[in-house]
Amino acid sequence: MSSSLTQKKDDDPTRSVAPFRRHELGTQPDYFYPAYRATKLRAPSQPLIFLPHTLSEVTGPVFGHSDIRSHDQDLTVQHAGEPLGERIVVRGRVVDGDGHAVPNSLIEIWQANAAGRYAHTKDDHPAPLDPNFSGTGRTLTDKDGFYSFVTIKPGAYPWRNHDNAWRPAHIHFSLFGPAFVTRLITQMYFPGDPLFAYDPILQSIPDERARQRLVSKFDLETTKAEWALGYRFDIVLRGRESTPFEK
Repeated sequence: MSSSLTQKKDDDPTRSVAPFRRHELGTQPDYFYPAYRATKLRAPSQPLIFLPHTLSEVTGPVFGHSDIRSHDQDLTVQHAGEPLGERIVVRGRVVDGDGHAVPNSLIEIWQANAAGRYAHTKDDHPAPLDPNFSGTGRTLTDKDGFYSFVTIKPGAYPWRNHDNAWRPAHIHFSLFGPAFVTRLITQMYFPGDPLFAYDPILQSIPDERARQRLVSKFDLETTKAEWALGYRFDIVLRGRESTPFEK
C-alpha cells in the first residue's frame, strides 16, 4: 500500500520534478503543483530511489478489534452532549485494484466541525469550537471490506494558501495495512460543492474522472430515516481506477 522512497543524492541541477508524477495518466496529484503553495517545500528536487522494507516494517503492529472502542466510529457520541450540525453517515468499501475486498484495514478520519474549525491548538480560524465534537474517529473494515462512520457534516474554512482561499467541506481518511509504513491518506468531498473549482488541492489531480473519485455520492440506502443523510465513499487502493491519495 505504500512505496518506500527517498530523495536520491544527485547534483545534476538539470533534472526536473516531472518524473515524480505518481501516475502517467494523471489520476494522482503531482508532487509539485505551484498553485498549492505547500508543494513547493515538499516536492523532491531529485529522483527518488527505492528502499527495501526491513523486517520491522513488514511485521506489526497488528490491529485487532480490541483496539477499537465501541464509540470510535460514531463521532456524535464521544462527549456528554450532542454536537451541533447536520448528522451524516459515511459508508464505503475498501478494495484492491482487482476489486477484491480489503478486510481488517484500520481507517482513521479527522475533520473540522460544522462551523469549519478543527479542535486543534493551531487552528485560529475565528469560528466557534464545539465542546461536544473532537472530529476524530477510527474503525476496521469488515470481512467484505466495508466501513461506516457516523459524524457531522464539516464546514468550509479559510486556509491562507492564496487570497480569499477556502477549502471545500471534506473529511480526511487514513488507511493502514499490516504495518504503519503501509499508510495511505486521502480526502472525501461532498457532491455539488461550489468551491471545487477554486481548490488547488483538488485541482492538483490532472484527470477530472480521478478528481470525481474523491467526491462522495448521496446514498439513500445508507440514509437513516428522520435521523441522518447517508454518503457512499468507496476507496480503491491500486490500478487505473485507484482513489487519488495525498502527496
